[in-house]
Amino acid sequence: MPTRRWAKPGSGGKKVGKNPTDRGKKGSKKSVLTDEQGGPLGAVVAAANVNDHLLLEATIEAIVVERPEPSAERPQHLCLDGGYNNEPSREVAARHHYTAHIRPGGEEEGSYRKTATHKPRRWVVERTLAWLSKCRALLVRYDKHAENYLGLLQLACALLWYRRLHRLRAT
Repeated sequence: MPTRRWAKPGSGGKKVGKNPTDRGKKGSKKSVLTDEQGGPLGAVVAAANVNDHLLLEATIEAIVVERPEPSAERPQHLCLDGGYNNEPSREVAARHHYTAHIRPGGEEEGSYRKTATHKPRRWVVERTLAWLSKCRALLVRYDKHAENYLGLLQLACALLWYRRLHRLRAT
Protein backbone atom coordinates (compact mmCIF):
# COMPACT_ATOMS: atom_id res chain seq x y z
CA MET A 1 0.00 0.00 0.00
CA PRO A 2 1.38 3.44 -0.87
CA THR A 3 2.57 5.61 1.95
CA ARG A 4 0.46 8.55 3.00
CA ARG A 5 1.90 11.93 3.77
CA TRP A 6 -0.16 14.56 5.47
CA ALA A 7 0.13 18.31 5.25
CA LYS A 8 1.19 20.40 8.22
CA PRO A 9 -1.44 21.30 10.81
CA GLY A 10 -3.33 24.42 9.85
CA SER A 11 -3.06 23.79 6.11
CA GLY A 12 -6.69 22.77 5.75
CA GLY A 13 -6.08 19.05 6.33
CA LYS A 14 -5.24 18.39 2.68
CA LYS A 15 -3.27 15.27 1.88
CA VAL A 16 0.05 15.66 0.13
CA GLY A 17 1.83 12.94 -1.78
CA LYS A 18 0.88 9.40 -2.72
CA ASN A 19 -2.38 7.86 -1.57
CA PRO A 20 -4.68 5.18 -3.07
CA THR A 21 -6.57 7.71 -5.19
CA ASP A 22 -3.50 8.99 -7.04
CA ARG A 23 -3.17 8.34 -10.74
CA GLY A 24 0.04 6.40 -10.10
CA LYS A 25 -1.90 3.68 -8.29
CA LYS A 26 -0.72 0.14 -8.90
CA GLY A 27 -3.12 -2.70 -9.59
CA SER A 28 -5.75 -3.63 -12.10
CA LYS A 29 -9.25 -2.48 -12.97
CA LYS A 30 -12.16 -4.57 -14.23
CA SER A 31 -14.59 -2.84 -16.57
CA VAL A 32 -17.78 -4.87 -16.97
CA LEU A 33 -20.90 -4.28 -19.08
CA THR A 34 -24.04 -6.06 -17.83
CA ASP A 35 -27.66 -6.53 -18.82
CA GLU A 36 -30.41 -5.08 -16.65
CA GLN A 37 -30.45 -8.12 -14.33
CA GLY A 38 -26.68 -8.10 -13.80
CA GLY A 39 -25.60 -10.77 -16.27
CA PRO A 40 -22.14 -9.89 -17.59
CA LEU A 41 -22.04 -9.25 -21.34
CA GLY A 42 -18.49 -7.96 -21.80
CA ALA A 43 -15.40 -7.45 -19.66
CA VAL A 44 -12.06 -5.69 -20.03
CA VAL A 45 -9.00 -5.57 -17.77
CA ALA A 46 -6.72 -2.54 -17.57
CA ALA A 47 -4.25 -0.88 -15.23
CA ALA A 48 -5.79 0.80 -12.19
CA ASN A 49 -4.48 4.21 -13.23
CA VAL A 50 -6.50 4.26 -16.48
CA ASN A 51 -9.55 6.53 -16.39
CA ASP A 52 -12.90 4.79 -16.73
CA HIS A 53 -14.02 6.72 -19.79
CA LEU A 54 -10.98 5.48 -21.73
CA LEU A 55 -12.16 1.87 -21.25
CA LEU A 56 -15.72 2.48 -22.43
CA GLU A 57 -15.22 1.66 -26.11
CA ALA A 58 -13.16 -1.45 -25.38
CA THR A 59 -15.80 -2.66 -22.93
CA ILE A 60 -18.61 -2.16 -25.45
CA GLU A 61 -16.61 -3.97 -28.13
CA ALA A 62 -15.94 -6.86 -25.72
CA ILE A 63 -19.63 -7.89 -25.73
CA VAL A 64 -19.67 -11.62 -26.55
CA VAL A 65 -23.33 -12.05 -27.51
CA GLU A 66 -24.92 -10.70 -30.67
CA ARG A 67 -26.62 -7.45 -29.88
CA PRO A 68 -30.07 -6.74 -31.34
CA GLU A 69 -30.23 -3.77 -33.67
CA PRO A 70 -31.54 -0.69 -31.78
CA SER A 71 -34.54 1.07 -33.28
CA ALA A 72 -36.65 4.13 -32.50
CA GLU A 73 -39.27 1.92 -30.85
CA ARG A 74 -36.73 -0.15 -28.90
CA PRO A 75 -33.64 1.95 -28.12
CA GLN A 76 -30.81 0.42 -26.14
CA HIS A 77 -29.84 2.24 -22.98
CA LEU A 78 -26.40 2.55 -21.41
CA CYS A 79 -26.37 3.67 -17.76
CA LEU A 80 -23.07 5.17 -16.61
CA ASP A 81 -21.83 6.84 -13.45
CA GLY A 82 -20.23 10.25 -13.03
CA GLY A 83 -16.81 9.06 -14.24
CA TYR A 84 -18.24 8.98 -17.76
CA ASN A 85 -19.74 12.48 -17.60
CA ASN A 86 -17.69 13.88 -20.49
CA GLU A 87 -17.97 14.41 -24.22
CA PRO A 88 -15.77 11.46 -25.36
CA SER A 89 -17.99 9.02 -23.44
CA ARG A 90 -21.12 10.47 -24.99
CA GLU A 91 -19.54 10.18 -28.45
CA VAL A 92 -18.62 6.52 -27.86
CA ALA A 93 -22.16 5.72 -26.68
CA ALA A 94 -23.67 7.50 -29.70
CA ARG A 95 -21.25 5.79 -32.11
CA HIS A 96 -22.42 2.40 -30.82
CA HIS A 97 -26.09 3.48 -31.01
CA TYR A 98 -26.76 3.59 -27.27
CA THR A 99 -28.93 6.09 -25.43
CA ALA A 100 -26.55 7.23 -22.69
CA HIS A 101 -27.85 7.88 -19.17
CA ILE A 102 -24.99 9.53 -17.29
CA ARG A 103 -25.50 10.67 -13.73
CA PRO A 104 -23.89 14.09 -13.34
CA GLY A 105 -21.36 14.58 -10.57
CA GLY A 106 -22.52 16.37 -7.46
CA GLU A 107 -26.12 15.23 -7.84
CA GLU A 108 -27.78 14.53 -4.53
CA GLU A 109 -28.54 10.89 -3.76
CA GLY A 110 -32.26 11.35 -3.22
CA SER A 111 -32.88 13.90 -5.97
CA TYR A 112 -34.19 11.34 -8.49
CA ARG A 113 -37.69 9.92 -8.51
CA LYS A 114 -38.08 6.52 -6.89
CA THR A 115 -40.98 4.89 -8.71
CA ALA A 116 -41.65 1.48 -10.18
CA THR A 117 -40.74 2.76 -13.65
CA HIS A 118 -37.53 4.51 -12.53
CA LYS A 119 -35.50 1.73 -10.93
CA PRO A 120 -31.93 2.24 -9.72
CA ARG A 121 -29.59 1.12 -12.48
CA ARG A 122 -25.94 1.63 -11.63
CA TRP A 123 -25.88 -0.68 -8.60
CA VAL A 124 -26.46 -3.66 -10.91
CA VAL A 125 -22.86 -3.50 -12.16
CA GLU A 126 -21.55 -3.08 -8.61
CA ARG A 127 -23.48 -6.20 -7.58
CA THR A 128 -22.05 -8.14 -10.53
CA LEU A 129 -18.52 -7.07 -9.60
CA ALA A 130 -19.23 -8.28 -6.06
CA TRP A 131 -20.38 -11.64 -7.45
CA LEU A 132 -17.20 -11.87 -9.52
CA SER A 133 -15.08 -10.99 -6.48
CA LYS A 134 -16.29 -14.16 -4.79
CA CYS A 135 -13.80 -15.92 -7.04
CA ARG A 136 -10.56 -15.76 -5.10
CA ALA A 137 -8.35 -15.51 -8.17
CA LEU A 138 -10.23 -12.34 -9.19
CA LEU A 139 -10.35 -10.74 -5.76
CA VAL A 140 -6.57 -10.85 -5.40
CA ARG A 141 -4.74 -10.83 -8.71
CA TYR A 142 -2.18 -13.61 -8.67
CA ASP A 143 -1.60 -13.71 -12.44
CA LYS A 144 1.22 -11.65 -13.83
CA HIS A 145 -0.14 -11.55 -17.39
CA ALA A 146 -3.27 -9.55 -18.19
CA GLU A 147 -4.42 -12.18 -20.70
CA ASN A 148 -4.55 -14.86 -17.99
CA TYR A 149 -6.42 -12.56 -15.61
CA LEU A 150 -8.90 -11.64 -18.37
CA GLY A 151 -9.39 -15.35 -19.09
CA LEU A 152 -10.24 -15.98 -15.43
CA LEU A 153 -12.63 -13.03 -15.47
CA GLN A 154 -14.37 -14.37 -18.58
CA LEU A 155 -14.57 -17.84 -17.01
CA ALA A 156 -16.17 -16.36 -13.89
CA CYS A 157 -18.68 -14.48 -16.10
CA ALA A 158 -19.54 -17.73 -17.89
CA LEU A 159 -20.00 -19.40 -14.50
CA LEU A 160 -22.45 -16.66 -13.48
CA TRP A 161 -24.46 -17.27 -16.66
CA TYR A 162 -24.40 -21.06 -16.07
CA ARG A 163 -25.70 -20.61 -12.52
CA ARG A 164 -28.45 -18.30 -13.74
CA LEU A 165 -29.50 -20.79 -16.43
CA HIS A 166 -29.47 -23.63 -13.89
CA ARG A 167 -31.65 -21.59 -11.51
CA LEU A 168 -34.14 -20.78 -14.29
CA ARG A 169 -34.43 -24.45 -15.29
CA ALA A 170 -35.00 -25.51 -11.68
CA THR A 171 -38.12 -23.34 -11.35
